[in-house]
Amino acid sequence: MDSLALFFTGALLAGGIYWFVCVLGPAEQKGKRAVDLSGGSISAENVQDNYDQYWSFFRRPKEIETTEKVPDFVDTFYNLVTDIYEWGWGQSFHFSPSIPGKSHSEATRLHEEMAVDLINVKPGDRILDVGCGVGGPMRAIAAHSRAKVVGITINDYQVNRARTHNKKAGLDSLCEVVQGNFLEMPFPENSFDGAYSIEATCHAPKLEEVYAEIFRVLKPGSLYVSYEWVTTDKYKDSDPEHVEVIQGIERGDALPGLRNYTDIAETARKVGFEVVKEKDLAKPPAQPWWTRLKMGRIAYWRNHIVVTVLSAVGIAPKGTVDVHEMLFKTADYLTKGGDSGIFTPMHMILCRKPEKKTEAASNS
Repeated sequence: MDSLALFFTGALLAGGIYWFVCVLGPAEQKGKRAVDLSGGSISAENVQDNYDQYWSFFRRPKEIETTEKVPDFVDTFYNLVTDIYEWGWGQSFHFSPSIPGKSHSEATRLHEEMAVDLINVKPGDRILDVGCGVGGPMRAIAAHSRAKVVGITINDYQVNRARTHNKKAGLDSLCEVVQGNFLEMPFPENSFDGAYSIEATCHAPKLEEVYAEIFRVLKPGSLYVSYEWVTTDKYKDSDPEHVEVIQGIERGDALPGLRNYTDIAETARKVGFEVVKEKDLAKPPAQPWWTRLKMGRIAYWRNHIVVTVLSAVGIAPKGTVDVHEMLFKTADYLTKGGDSGIFTPMHMILCRKPEKKTEAASNS
């Protein structure tokens, strides 16, 4: 082979590697590149140790329901996975029903816009995003409604990512991000015109505690909508396969314990909410939300190769491969949960804070 052929062969290989890592690697919305993967606020040399600590949590099951331990556990999880989520999934860390003729990003945006439409806010209203992540839903909702959205997330790294994205999108005047625990929110009573949470309150050790906080900060007469992760009426705790799937979802998504769909409205009423509507948005005629996971298997394998190479050469922190493998396995459990119908990530509940506090709310 002559030198010219060698040159072109080398150039082709170099171009292929660049395309594989830097072009094919970024998430749909170009939020993160593969070469920029990190452990969030965790220093690179401590990512592996923090991953090991995360898994040790599940070897102490009595602590999973302990309120004071769960926030740190969830914070560690999001330090480990935020960059991988952004790179491989996008800036909205949730699912949505598939829509024929629409891309995943379009279906996601419509799912987010529906949440704010349900709470009937007006331009200029101040609304709360409970568990905002890096702010994908917040930006879609602010652009759609022109409401002022305040998001809260426990993870400081996500706060910085969200603020960066808000500024790039030209929405920082409508979007504010606060670092904090949604079980103890730093907001005064009766200060929001509406609120929503999209697949976020599943991280609360006790749903009653986060619902009570949302109730407290909402103005009387305001609406709150949540998309909840729950087991459905098809789930049988006597079926070992069902139990394995649900436990796999819990371990891979930092959940202190999935709730049954019957618990949601009961909890909302207990803290004082009026339940306006309740519906599993994943049920037919909605198209399956888990098809994106099935269709993404090739992308998962591609990404795993990228992560392995970047970790081997020292670009990605040690432990990144383990985190990505955990998410890969969790995707299988989520798919099985959707296929079997025993799990839904979008049990929607729409609530109203009464104009006058109910007895239940006054005594809570």
